[in-house]
Amino acid sequence: MIVRISNEGQYRIPDEHQGPLNELDNAVVAAVEADDEDRFHESFEELLQFIRTNGVAVGDDEIESSDVIVPPADLTLTEAAAEFTGDGLIPD
Repeated sequence: MIVRISNEGQYRIPDEHQGPLNELDNAVVAAVEADDEDRFHESFEELLQFIRTNGVAVGDDEIESSDVIVPPADLTLTEAAAEFTGDGLIPD
């Protein structure tokens, strides 16, 4: 799976990390649905950090289509309400 973090770049996520990535995505959705700003920021940063840490950066010279586009790190809770709904960003 190729994940793009807006304003940062693309990361190739190995298959074994897709389950935990989906769980983190679901945590962000739950925080947004609860309208819990502190929990949202904590969960969203955890999601971004997981992608950065466990993903392999796709080189600038590679052209890959993104399977998922994650909003930038400065996303607000209000903006997240439009992005993180239902099943979230990461497909099951």
